[in-house]
Amino acid sequence: MSFERFTADNATMLLIDHQVGTMSWVQSISQEEMKRNALMLAKTAKILNMPVVFTSSMEEHAQGPLMEELAQELPQAFAERIKRLGIVNAMDDENFARATKAPGRKKIIIAGVTNDVCTVYPALTLVSEGYDVQVVADAGGSPSKMGDEMALRRMEKAGVVLTSTNQLIAELVGSWATPEGTQIVQEVIMPALESHSS
Repeated sequence: MSFERFTADNATMLLIDHQVGTMSWVQSISQEEMKRNALMLAKTAKILNMPVVFTSSMEEHAQGPLMEELAQELPQAFAERIKRLGIVNAMDDENFARATKAPGRKKIIIAGVTNDVCTVYPALTLVSEGYDVQVVADAGGSPSKMGDEMALRRMEKAGVVLTSTNQLIAELVGSWATPEGTQIVQEVIMPALESHSS
């Protein structure tokens, strides 16, 4: 298999259902770690000026609103988020599918809550449509470790590349010596490491 790096110029980031209610159902990873990783992705996308699509499902119900910290990082993308009415596979929502494809990029980064419901189906759909997909496994989770593992195995078998938050950020940056790389180290990586160790 050939390797073509995901960059800020060739990839779109999808952040799916990072809602306060839905996140509380996750048991396979700590809430704190999952939230920190999702925010690291949003901050990185902001610094690199990447296209980001947010979506949520049934915010007025048990799922709750998207994390308000995401609005602070990417206010425009947050305001333009696709609100789904219970559609499980976000790619079955015409507005989300349109927003995902609008930047015209064949490389898609997905982080979603939960991996076993919200993430798996859009990832499988996009791979079947010929997109290169990376799923950031630790910026989401599932209600059980077994459920999470089954979803990740299913995606990987279908051709999704599984990655972690730090691994993806390093791939996108390419060089820490660039102005953006330096900014990401100072504003994204170091604060996350410090919060992790405290």
